[in-house]
Amino acid sequence: MNDISRRRLLGTAGAVGAGGLVVGGAGGAAAYAATSADPTTALTTVGSTEVAFHAGAGRTRHQAGITTPAQSTGYLIAFDLAAGAGRAGAAALLRRWSASAQRLMAGEPVGDDTGIALDAGPSSLTVTFGFGRSFFDRTGLTAQRPGRLDPLPDFSSDQLDARRSNGDLWVQIGANDPLVAFHALRSLQNEAGSAARVRWQMNGFNRSPGATASPMTTRNLMGQIDGTGNPKPSESDFDQRIFVPDGDGKGAGAQPEWMAGGSYAVVRRIRMLLDDWEKLTVAKQEKVIGRRKKDGAPLTGGTETTAMDLDKAGPDGKFVIPDNAHARISAPEQNGGAALLRRTFSYHDGIGADGTPDAGLLFVCWQADPMRGFVPVQRKLDRGDALSPFIRHEASGLFAVPASPGPGEYVGQRLVEGH
Repeated sequence: MNDISRRRLLGTAGAVGAGGLVVGGAGGAAAYAATSADPTTALTTVGSTEVAFHAGAGRTRHQAGITTPAQSTGYLIAFDLAAGAGRAGAAALLRRWSASAQRLMAGEPVGDDTGIALDAGPSSLTVTFGFGRSFFDRTGLTAQRPGRLDPLPDFSSDQLDARRSNGDLWVQIGANDPLVAFHALRSLQNEAGSAARVRWQMNGFNRSPGATASPMTTRNLMGQIDGTGNPKPSESDFDQRIFVPDGDGKGAGAQPEWMAGGSYAVVRRIRMLLDDWEKLTVAKQEKVIGRRKKDGAPLTGGTETTAMDLDKAGPDGKFVIPDNAHARISAPEQNGGAALLRRTFSYHDGIGADGTPDAGLLFVCWQADPMRGFVPVQRKLDRGDALSPFIRHEASGLFAVPASPGPGEYVGQRLVEGH
């Protein structure tokens, strides 16, 4: 078995393990796998699922990790380039990272591999790269910096830690196996070498695939179903709201050509004040959100996907979904159609100095223009969201995420090399 590469093992998964083969009863199978020296069964579908790194036939032109289904483990990391690295150092780093990301996402070992994930398949691993505003100053590329990468405005509820905000380069890692995700993290950190140092790192998680009887929208640490209102790729205007279109390099508000097919990621570390939240009754929590906790349906009735009836009043004459309910205030129809694609992870970093859980949401949202996506929605939430007393925005970043590189290219090549 030691001579079989991870890639060859992956090849056997589709033949005998894609259906999740079960050997005997659950207890017997688990004990056998833990004690027997014989070869185990092939990879399940969770381990064998692979996401391609490069754009190509049958592959979206957008980087993986944007419309990819949310994985159970995630890392968000920002790097600052070393003094003097410049454009040449950045190009060499991006070339190394791209080569490694391609192999890692295919379930293959890289360089001086640590061996952390040698016995695992790709597990839906995605590695996504972006550029912060300061990257362009450090590399002499300010002429290519998008106007939509201007700093986000200040919000009255922000309590941001500058040490955990922004950065020259941003990497998002997601996988359905914690060891596979950690392996990718360590590989990229090691390959940064002397060219860049970690500015901040955030560790996240979601529900594991298969943990529910049927696929469903994930829950956050408040117990609420989170992401119901996301725009869907099947919608006719999805691409134009989430991704930068081709030919957007001329006229007012023009985008540089290297961003065609890319998107903008707003990253926020949002601490949830869980001790306060959990003191509320379920009925009060539902009023704060505007949705039922058990199934995510709007308080006006139906299922999770039923449209909210924002005009519906109760016997007391008040709106069933309160004026300050989070779901009402953040709804696209309440914000001029502003749309953003949420792709979040929960986090728990132990107990804070104040004795309360340091836990909450690693909020990542994607849009073609943050000034038309995140900003108007957050401004409105900032003025009167019923959820505000129970959350605290503690870190923030905005990153330009280019399209997926084509075969033979590295991510960001068209920016740093000018083609």
